[in-house]
Amino acid sequence: MAESFRTESDSMGKMQVPANAYYGASTARGVENFPISGHRFPRPFVKALGQIKAACARVNADLGLLDKRRADAIRKACDEVVEGKLDSEFVLDIYQTGSGTSTNMNANEVIANRATEVLGAARGSKEVHPNDHVNMGQSSNDVIPTALHMSVRQTLVDDLVPALEGLATALAQKAAAFDPIVKIGRTHLQDATPIRLGQEFGGYAAQAALSARRAQKAADALEELALGGTAVGTGLNAHPKLPAAAIAEISRVTGLKYREAGNHFEGQAAKDACVECSGQLKSVAVALGKIANDVRWLASGPRCGIGEISIPATQPGSSIMPGKVNPVMSEALLQVCARVIGNDATVTLAAQGGVFELNLMMPVMAEALLESVRLLSNATRLFTERCVKGIVAQKDRCESLVEQSLALVTALVPKIGYDKAAAIAKEAGAGGKTVRQLVVEKGLLSKADADKYLDPKAMTEPSEQFLGAGGG
Repeated sequence: MAESFRTESDSMGKMQVPANAYYGASTARGVENFPISGHRFPRPFVKALGQIKAACARVNADLGLLDKRRADAIRKACDEVVEGKLDSEFVLDIYQTGSGTSTNMNANEVIANRATEVLGAARGSKEVHPNDHVNMGQSSNDVIPTALHMSVRQTLVDDLVPALEGLATALAQKAAAFDPIVKIGRTHLQDATPIRLGQEFGGYAAQAALSARRAQKAADALEELALGGTAVGTGLNAHPKLPAAAIAEISRVTGLKYREAGNHFEGQAAKDACVECSGQLKSVAVALGKIANDVRWLASGPRCGIGEISIPATQPGSSIMPGKVNPVMSEALLQVCARVIGNDATVTLAAQGGVFELNLMMPVMAEALLESVRLLSNATRLFTERCVKGIVAQKDRCESLVEQSLALVTALVPKIGYDKAAAIAKEAGAGGKTVRQLVVEKGLLSKADADKYLDPKAMTEPSEQFLGAGGG
């Protein structure tokens, strides 16, 4: 059956629009102009657009600029946008006009036509006008950066910060459980002095906790909103009271505190706050990558690797090698980290797309930031639940590797001197004996002193017993 159409008009003339669509002529032009990626604005961004339009309609009505009948209908339509009921109407590609004007008009048309319908008129009749009523006191140039800040900030606070806090808690619990277990430390991928497994996991827990703080800082960077600057930052065609009142309404509705941009020209021409936010996300990705990589190394084996911990088996690891299990949760997280680091480069370059009074690469910046937050949130939660919480320490393996290590000789340097200690390490490495065996055999230490000074657990904390003049 052929699709039916209606005719709508915009400033450029008439356009054929699918009869059942809520969007109008301007959106239809965008559909024709930008069939590039098939990527649409993510749900949090569309939700933010609905919240912005609803807040402006309320304030414009309070100011006597918009009649209550239309304002109520607009707010009802906005509620449906916020709830996701009209998501299928937001049809435009991310790769479009760099200001996001096409998507602002997409929102204006969808809300206008739905509000028109609420009032009992036909779609396309413009009983509620997309520009005159829905976009009253606004411009794409202040709405889109406002939606960018709101959507990213909301997802950071709702999703990423709690996910990272959950990971930090899980790692701290493992650190406490593993604290009695002594293992060998490693630097340069070579044996180093002993460390407790709990200390190692405590380091990971601290990284995760600091990452949660960085995610919150990323959210804090987006507290200022550009709303009220209209076309170039001067606020032309907006009531002077609109920005503060609309932003107060946005704060009330979202439960997050926002404030008007201290300088509207900076708020629209520059996207430095987004670069700051993205940089924090890159830092989070780097930290998570370190944790994920260490976990898969520590669990390597199970027979021929390090094998100091075991991780949950989540799925078969090979189509050819029966019984093989891979560290897939670490690998998934590492790929997410790589993507986020790449997205940071996108945001950085996009932020350089500010030319005079407007940034012209906001849509791709929004997609990159929202993707980074979504991927980090999801991957962190899964890594916590399906890997970290199921980690088991292999105590015997840890202790065995410590006793074999040549690095134990470091504790004897204050007693026998660096040169003798180095000779012991070299001989132990060549002959297969332990450091403990050699220092006793050579009469450098009694067995009791060897046990005292080569106590691996004692080496995991500062102690006066490891001080003293060398060269004896």
